[in-house]
Amino acid sequence: MYEDKTLRCKDCGKEFIFTAGEQEFYASKGFENEPQRCKECRDARKNASRQQREQYTAVCAACGGEAKVPFKPTDGRPVYCSECFAKMKEN
Repeated sequence: MYEDKTLRCKDCGKEFIFTAGEQEFYASKGFENEPQRCKECRDARKNASRQQREQYTAVCAACGGEAKVPFKPTDGRPVYCSECFAKMKEN
């Protein structure tokens, strides 16, 4: 029913494939227009509108290493680096 189509990105000009599976998905959602941007340009546009979260530096309560967290650490409350936090979640 559907066949892969080669389209040209309106932002970067690069050719990309609009696969038969993607066309079927678009049709199932009721979308009538083909995509105008390649995946990289769509992702870049999506991420450009996202607000970047401020990162704070703290000392990991478990290993003493540096931990970057998206919240302001509070005195008396432990903060863990990514590795130590993942280990704690496993247990």
